[in-house]
Amino acid sequence: QVQLVESGGRLVQAGGSLRLSCAVSGRTFSHYGTGWFRQAPGKEREFVAAISWTTSTTHYADSVKGRFTISRDNTKNTVYLQMNNLGPEDTAVYYCAVSKTIGLPSSTYQYDYWGQGTQVTVSS
Repeated sequence: QVQLVESGGRLVQAGGSLRLSCAVSGRTFSHYGTGWFRQAPGKEREFVAAISWTTSTTHYADSVKGRFTISRDNTKNTVYLQMNNLGPEDTAVYYCAVSKTIGLPSSTYQYDYWGQGTQVTVSS
């Protein structure tokens, strides 16, 4: 079993920055990938970014490329999402997830474990 706990979400003004953290514990495997998703009110959960647990390979949604950066600290079993130049369209609950699928999947059904989410609200 794998447990994930997100933190770092809060209210921020447009143009600001936030860093989200995802602490991973339990049965972790070096070949798992970790991703961030988000879900705005009334919308489906969407892919944001993913990173390989063992390499520096990353993958981003077009909507966040150049603004968001995913990274990980293997010594702390933590994955981060640095979000810059935030806009109201980034307002959502952000979820961290772990996938046993090889590669960097971007579909929710390819992820096996999920955190409880952290709220990010961007005011205009």
